[in-house]
Amino acid sequence: MIRINGNPVDSSIVGQYGTNTVEGKTLSILMTSSQVYNYASLNELKFELTLRRSIVNAAKDLNRSRMDFLVFRKSKCNPEFWYRTGEGGFELKSGVKPSDAIKDIYINSSKYGTECATAMVIVYYKALVDVLPEALFNRMFPRIYLMNWQHLDNDMGIVDYMRVADYLPGDCRYFKNPDVDPLKPEWQGENVFLLENGLYYGHGIGITSGDRIIEALNRRRRRGSTISAYLLPSAKRMNFKYLSSQYYSFSPGSREDYYSINTLISN
Repeated sequence: MIRINGNPVDSSIVGQYGTNTVEGKTLSILMTSSQVYNYASLNELKFELTLRRSIVNAAKDLNRSRMDFLVFRKSKCNPEFWYRTGEGGFELKSGVKPSDAIKDIYINSSKYGTECATAMVIVYYKALVDVLPEALFNRMFPRIYLMNWQHLDNDMGIVDYMRVADYLPGDCRYFKNPDVDPLKPEWQGENVFLLENGLYYGHGIGITSGDRIIEALNRRRRRGSTISAYLLPSAKRMNFKYLSSQYYSFSPGSREDYYSINTLISN
């Protein structure tokens, strides 16, 4: 159930979106859930729907890119925008606009290579670049360091929920391979984004079903193992409400080239 300012939401809101869209799928799950989802305003709900769609789109775009799957010791990045650190992460160069650096990962994808967790963080940043005004994004994320989950920006507000009532498009989930081949530690698990069609995107494994991901991980177990890989019940989510407040409190006079929430919703 969805409540806005304490009041139940009319089901007609679903009609604003196609039933097979990220927004439509998300609304259907929220409205039929036994869990109560509270929002302060309709704009707050719409912002989350828009950002979830942007996450899914950014994941699909990264899947179509030529960014390689590489372990940290072999990672690579475009030196025009990023400094590759000794541990294999990517640190934003001084004087470079954060929004330009994130966009470059998609524009010049063949110059980049990293492992699956860092790819998830890249998707988050790209989703925000596509929704927030450029000036706001650059103000909120002036010092980006891409290195798995270790250096997350507080303004992203990513929370790892151990268990949630419902899994929604744009949620980040994890397939664990508890008996991984010790010679292939990069296959100890797979970070993925849930898409609107029930499939998952994982960097290096592509867009596929949960069963196929488990099969791929099971092929990288230690010899003779009978312990299967499995999907954890946890889910990572950004702090949509906080990001919404930042968006709507940003001075309209300062907004630059970006797609407004209303434009995104109408597409």
